[in-house]
This record gives sequence, structure tokens and C-alpha cells, in this order.
Amino acid sequence: MAFFVLFVAFAFASDQFLTSRNLINILRQTSVLMIISAGITIAVAAGEFDLSLGQVASMSMVISMGLIVRQEQGTVVAIVATLLLGMAFGLVNGLLVTRARIPSLICTIGTGAMAVGLNYAYGRGDSIYGRTPQSFLYIGQGFVGPVPFSVVLALIVLFALYFFLNHTKTGRYVIATGGNPVAARLSGIKVSTYRMVGLFTSAACSALGGITLASYLGAAQPTGADPYTMNSLAVVFLGMTTIKPGQANMLGTLVGVMFIGVMNNGLNLVGAPFYLQNIIRGAVLIAAVILAVSREEIRLM
Repeated sequence: MAFFVLFVAFAFASDQFLTSRNLINILRQTSVLMIISAGITIAVAAGEFDLSLGQVASMSMVISMGLIVRQEQGTVVAIVATLLLGMAFGLVNGLLVTRARIPSLICTIGTGAMAVGLNYAYGRGDSIYGRTPQSFLYIGQGFVGPVPFSVVLALIVLFALYFFLNHTKTGRYVIATGGNPVAARLSGIKVSTYRMVGLFTSAACSALGGITLASYLGAAQPTGADPYTMNSLAVVFLGMTTIKPGQANMLGTLVGVMFIGVMNNGLNLVGAPFYLQNIIRGAVLIAAVILAVSREEIRLM
């Protein structure tokens, strides 16, 4: 209902809002957020949090673009190497949380700092840009008919993870682990394995999101994807107030992504200052969580 009210309000406030060009632009602007949010949805469904995703995505921007511009590697090599590095961070997160028993909030802050260090060690803190093959730029700038390829990629990731979470045994075990780890363990589920799955998926999607953002911008900035940590958490918590209240779910995440995307786009069209977007986004997140907690849809403690 809130999304519907917001959509209608901006439709009346700006005559540019409902144009096909602007609606496609909203989808394009939210494609990276959708990819990263889909990954952390799996982590939250498993009962874990990943606060390193923005730093991993920024690192992935720098590594992928650096391999192409500085090392003159091909698109495939750059993408595969960057994805493997992101997956390595997910694996480290999972091992530290499940084997060393470090809370994921603390662990991912630490590995996020490591990602920042690796980012600056490789890129020396500089923005990376230069001659880039069209095959790499196509990821963020290409079109499939009238639809941006980044949107197609984001929807493929989201619905693949939706199928994984809702229609596979592993996905159901992930949900069981996040819902009640003690009961899941007593039922014979290897809880540690599925917590690792959540953190691994989050890091892998962060790396893919960073690659997509670098392709969209045609350049890499050392802190270019850092804001996605807050934005993705906002999206997931908004998503937990709908579709399946109290549970991280992909369709809810999609609603959250579109809510944030429409809000940002509409505020830009009506000329609202940039800082106001952050204030409103934070207020919306707090209001959504307060509503969900008061209705006992979410229990944060």
C-alpha cells in the first residue's frame, strides 16, 4: 500500500515519472541493488548478517576494471577472477562464523576492512578508467530489445535465488536454519553448512553487483559501491514486512528494491536535494521495522 501511494504521488507530482523512458531508467538504476540485495536475502534467511557487502562490491569494481585496463586481460578472465575473489571472501566469512564462532556482524566488519585494504593496495586509491571492451560494457550498458541487460541479469539472479530458496531442499534448510537453529539442529540439519551457504551467496552477489556497476559507469571508484550496504539492508528489512512477514524472501526484496528505486527517482524528478533522500530512506526503514516489530512480524533480539 505504501509503495502504491508513493507511486501515485510521484505520478501526479511529475509529468516525466510515468514515461516509458523513466520507468526503464528506474529499473536500470536499481539493477545493481537488486543483485546485491538478492544475495544478502539468502544470508538473512539463514540468520546471518553481512556488513562487508558494500566493501566487497567496491573491491570487485576496482579489481575487474583494473584487470581489463591495467593488466589488459579479457572480459571473461576479469569477471571470473573477480567472482572467485568475492566467493573467497564469502568462504572466509562462513568459516570464521561457523568454525571460529565469531558473530557475523563482527566478522563481516573485519573482512570488509580487509576488502578495503586489498582494494586500495591494488588500485592505490585511484579511480580506474580507460579503454574498455564492449563485451564488458555490455553488462551494464547493453540492451536486450528495449530492456537494459543489467535488468535482465538482475531478474535472472533474483528469480534463480527465489527458486533456490523456495523450491530446493537446500533452500528450505537455509530458511529452517534462520528460523530456529536449535530446532533445525535437533532435526538433523547441519546448521553450520547452511549458514555458510548464506554468507557465501551474499559475497558472490556482491562481487557480481560490483562488476555490473563498474560496467555501467565505465570506470571503477574505490568507494563506489560502499552505500549498497545500507541500501541492501534497508531493502531486505522492507521486504520482511510483506509477502512473508517476518521472513527474508525474494519477492519481498523485489518490492523493497522497487520502493527504494521509485522513492529515489521521484525525489530527483521533483528536485529534492540529495541529502533528503538519505533522511527519508532512513526514516522509511525505521518506520517499516517499527511496524513489523509492533505486529510481531520481526523479532530482532
